[in-house]
Amino acid sequence: MNITPEQSIVRISIGYFQPEHTEKVQSMLKGEFKELLIPSIQKLKGNLGYYVGIDKGKQAITNVSFWQTKEDALQMATLKEMLDMRTTFEALGLKFIEITNHEVLWNV
Repeated sequence: MNITPEQSIVRISIGYFQPEHTEKVQSMLKGEFKELLIPSIQKLKGNLGYYVGIDKGKQAITNVSFWQTKEDALQMATLKEMLDMRTTFEALGLKFIEITNHEVLWNV
């Protein structure tokens, strides 16, 4: 991935879940979440990369994405498929912290 620090944004979304939901959350991330979101995200302007991860020990999920501009990153805030999946995860008890959009200062 070629990220130009002066012109890119990294968007970070973190959610926490109860230990008893670990397998269900992972299954959802690898299944319906992936199937619904990949085609939608690929259609968005300015996406440079999108990563989804899980930390089973800390009961946390993380979405990290890279965008050409902040306006491009903010498309995720209104993406119907993402909003629908957030509702689904929250119904399972996931708690999301505030999503942040960072200017990239440097990279390796």
